[in-house]
Amino acid sequence: MIEIPIGSYFKHETAVVDERAKIGACTKIWHFSHIMGGAKIGSDCVIGQNVFVGGEAIIGDRCKIQNNVSVYDGVVLEDEVFLGPSCVLTNDRTPSAVGEWEISKTLIKRGASIGANSTIICGVTIGKGAMVGAGAVVTHDVPAGEVWVGNPAKKIRKLENERIRGNEEVLSDDENKAGARW
Repeated sequence: MIEIPIGSYFKHETAVVDERAKIGACTKIWHFSHIMGGAKIGSDCVIGQNVFVGGEAIIGDRCKIQNNVSVYDGVVLEDEVFLGPSCVLTNDRTPSAVGEWEISKTLIKRGASIGANSTIICGVTIGKGAMVGAGAVVTHDVPAGEVWVGNPAKKIRKLENERIRGNEEVLSDDENKAGARW
């Protein structure tokens, strides 16, 4: 077990964390990862092997980013987001090797889960507690509590209330009191 002093984070010896990066307490950064200066990573996160985090990316608390993921500038992960192995988050709809980049923001809300090898095209919002299946290509916003799969990704169902992380914020008070189901 790795001992992490209170108020600090763990960085594997092969990981690179640039000056000005802000890393929360008890976060673990594993092999060959690179955190750019200016990046903000919350507390109790796990940053897997070979992860890149851009200098304008924001990652909330208790997020888990699996191996081989790049979180580019313009991407915001709220708390408790899961990014599966090798998922792709883009940040420019018309990238070019020369000229200016036009960064489009992407927001992944609290408790959302993105499956392995999924591609999230920039400019979308993935709602609270939503799930994106492995290999999906997301080109539109995914509402809270929904499961989307395929290429292009489409809704296949809504999650039951108790399966949605943060459901007390997803449903209204009246729906929660009535024991509503998705």
